[in-house]
Order: sequence, then C-alpha cells, then structure tokens
Amino acid sequence: QVQVVESGGGLVQSGGSLRLSCAASGRIFSINFMGWYRQAPGKVREWVATITSGGSTRYVDSVKDRFTISRDNAENTVFLSMNSLKPEDTAVYYCKTNLRVGPSAYAVDYWGKGTLVTVSS
Repeated sequence: QVQVVESGGGLVQSGGSLRLSCAASGRIFSINFMGWYRQAPGKVREWVATITSGGSTRYVDSVKDRFTISRDNAENTVFLSMNSLKPEDTAVYYCKTNLRVGPSAYAVDYWGKGTLVTVSS
C-alpha cells in the first residue's frame, strides 16, 4: 500500500506565504516525478508544478516566479513554497506521485486527499 499525505495549508492574507509538504510512504520502489495540482471552488483541477527525480521543474505560467517546487528524494517528500499569494490561488492543493512499487511494476499515479489554501484579500 502507498499513502500520499499533504500538509501545510491554511489561511493567509494576500501577499503572504505558505509552504506545503507532501510525503509518500509505504511500498515504494522508485519515484519518477512528484507534482502539485489545485482545484478552486467551482473549477476543474489544474496542474501547478512538477519536479522529476533528477530535479527538473516545470510550472504553470500563473505561478512562475512566485511558487517553488522542491523535493527530498531520501524522504520521498515534495514541497511547494508559495510566495506573493493572491486570492485567486485559493484552492484545495493536491499532490500527485508517480511511482513504482517494484522493479518490474508499471509506474502508477497516487494522489493525496488535498490541503486547503485560502488567501484573503
């Protein structure tokens, strides 16, 4: 079994900062990439950022220069540092981990249950 758990959400004023964490645990052989998605009220879930096992990163344009994704490979953990937060960043933030549970297993996506970020104006 694999568990993916996010933490770090909360209420912050516009212009403030938060740091989200996501830890994957359980039967993990290797992790390919880890990423963050978000879903605002009444909207579809959107991709925010991804980091590969080698450390390459990509971001959606709306968060570039404000958000930073990083990971601790030894701890199977990914972080999302969010600065200059705006009310439109309000959403439930989900972590997705693409991993294999064995050397011959297919890579599968595992999702956390999300953590709520609320940015007040």
